[in-house]
Amino acid sequence: ENASLRVEAGEYAILMGRTGSGKTSLLEVICGLRGGASGRILLRGSDVTRWDPADRQMGYVPQDLALFPTLTVREHLAFALSLRRVAPKLIQERVDEMSALLGIGHLLTRRVAGLSGGEAQRVALGRALAFHPSVLLLDEPLSALDEATREEMYRLLRQLQEKTGVTTLHVTHSRAEARRLADRL
Repeated sequence: ENASLRVEAGEYAILMGRTGSGKTSLLEVICGLRGGASGRILLRGSDVTRWDPADRQMGYVPQDLALFPTLTVREHLAFALSLRRVAPKLIQERVDEMSALLGIGHLLTRRVAGLSGGEAQRVALGRALAFHPSVLLLDEPLSALDEATREEMYRLLRQLQEKTGVTTLHVTHSRAEARRLADRL
């Protein structure tokens, strides 16, 4: 209720708050998965509040990753592009680009069952980034990872943001995570 925030283009912003305070709900409203009671969502000056989720150009990685057990890693990376009816050649180029950027090329033919937490996180990030969204929304993406994998993911998230320039809004409970990643808190 009465939430207001601004994230500049290209920033890595961290949203913190207590459990149950509405952080996930806010992300879902921003990306269009849930309707807000009032207010507006502006993207580059355009009011996208009533737009369909697919039209908002936002990638979303939910806390549970929402990976489909029947799909391979390659199919996950191609998922958003296929929905948007992108040409097969461009889909292959984007899958190759994302798998190289995320270091998961060797996993492309595997199904997601049996992937490590870090590998699954990389697949979910790749699926969200493959269509080159202007905004990336991350809901506690590192909460289920061990400390060593979390350190690796800190580096990867910053590298991804720097290479892609995607504006990022990341929800976390961790002050250490916020210190490591945030341009804006």
